[in-house]
Amino acid sequence: MVYRSILAVLAALGVVSCAAPKEEPTAEDTDAKEALIPDTEGSGPYASLIEVDPALANYVIYRPADLSKVPEGKLGVFVWGNGGCTDDGTSSRLHLSEIASHGYLVIAPGKWRNGPNAKEAPLERRDPSPDGMFPPPPTSAEDLTKAIDWALAEAGREGSQYASRIDQKAVAVGGFSCGGVQALQVAGDPRIGTVVVQNSGILPEEDQRIPGMSLQKSALEKLHTPVIYIQGDKTDIAYENGLDDYGRINHVPAAFVSVKGKDHEGTYFEPNGGKAAKVAVDWLNWQLRGDTEAAKTFLGDACGLCGDPEVEFDRKNLR
Repeated sequence: MVYRSILAVLAALGVVSCAAPKEEPTAEDTDAKEALIPDTEGSGPYASLIEVDPALANYVIYRPADLSKVPEGKLGVFVWGNGGCTDDGTSSRLHLSEIASHGYLVIAPGKWRNGPNAKEAPLERRDPSPDGMFPPPPTSAEDLTKAIDWALAEAGREGSQYASRIDQKAVAVGGFSCGGVQALQVAGDPRIGTVVVQNSGILPEEDQRIPGMSLQKSALEKLHTPVIYIQGDKTDIAYENGLDDYGRINHVPAAFVSVKGKDHEGTYFEPNGGKAAKVAVDWLNWQLRGDTEAAKTFLGDACGLCGDPEVEFDRKNLR
């Protein structure tokens, strides 16, 4: 996934080694297999599609294929930061297609580079310089803000297929790994209703060697909405950073979900985005739409995640 760029980042930090046992598949082998997985429509009530809109250059869009089936004014907006802060807007395509199928306009910066229907060449490896620093990533947190700007402008533009369909109060931002840090960078935007941080967390200052991840822990103070961290288990290289973030957040509602048996690659390429996508959809539906059934996943002593053997779950200030 994203040619396992995060492993290269951590190798530069001295956290992992780039060397892999000969008997195990290489990152390139895994990426090649993922690229063959067909695009999916998601399991939600609105079969989704992937497209590139000429009016929004350098972004990939996921949306319900038949927008007329979504009740007027009920299409949510979810803007996504890619793993590695790359410009592959399809690097988490099964996950994002699943979210779109529940009535969301999902936008990721970059090109359509992954999957059998890819329109552009796959990503090339980005290696660190001799001092361990990585070059600036091809996307930035500003790209997420621009996506929100575009979506909300389309909501009121005469002739747009999104005119009168978008719920301008149902806007969320999220991201994977470096993209999760991008999401935290823009979390102070007053238009955002919730934040979804996946397999990510702000690095300690001394470990920041990729510009897209250069963010201080103090940025967490700008959160003004509920936030959820969805991580792998302790083998996820972002687990400790995400857990540390969560521990520092006490001024807004927050939740922390660790999916057992999953590492940094999460469940993105499992059918319909796997467990993490299901959690993300329930969180978005609750936070943005007030869905009481979705809320049961997180609230009460008998909440859905409370007794789920596949996860470890913690929460605070939820109500």
